[in-house]
Amino acid sequence: MPHPQRGDRKRTTATTARRRLVRAHLQAEVQLALPSRHALPPDRAADLREAMRIAQRKAFVILDGTLAPIDRLAGPNDRLYYSGKHHRHGVNIQFLTDPNGELIWASPALPGSTHDLTAARTHGIIHALTSRAIACYAAKAYVGAGGAVGTPYKRNKRRKLGKRKKLFNRYHAKVRALGEQGAATLKRWHIPRKARCSPNRLTIIVQAMLTGE
Repeated sequence: MPHPQRGDRKRTTATTARRRLVRAHLQAEVQLALPSRHALPPDRAADLREAMRIAQRKAFVILDGTLAPIDRLAGPNDRLYYSGKHHRHGVNIQFLTDPNGELIWASPALPGSTHDLTAARTHGIIHALTSRAIACYAAKAYVGAGGAVGTPYKRNKRRKLGKRKKLFNRYHAKVRALGEQGAATLKRWHIPRKARCSPNRLTIIVQAMLTGE
């Protein structure tokens, strides 16, 4: 009696097939060199505008950032990509999610030493949200953003937060917790968990992953 084939025992689902296709696409793309950019490239501006059109149909959006770890770099750029917050080398990726934690937009990669608020301003996210009056929840790292970006209260070193502000912060944290699913979505792929290619190539990789989700 012939043994069942492996393909008969475990069928490839449409989702698995799509992921394999995108992974193959990524493997081809990482062979291309991308020029280093610290501002929003022209070909990504349309993506942000489209993200804003989607965000306008939502009750609110959640802004957050994540560090995609990379290997240490040789030369003067080594410290530029070192994140003091995470104590490791990486690139800063900003992203927006809807109220259900689904990714709407992911930014081009910036050096890991870039502060989240600086990165958000560099990509034009804060201006885009404010000009369209899109309500946005963000973490304490974005305090000072102003506009449509709402952040929790920070405790003063000399004074504790009052009961009302603590209650507000707890509610704010519950809403922002949904945004962490966006980072989890990005990190489901192997490359952002530990990228071994040039940091200059990670922008196209992240955009390809966003397309594949």
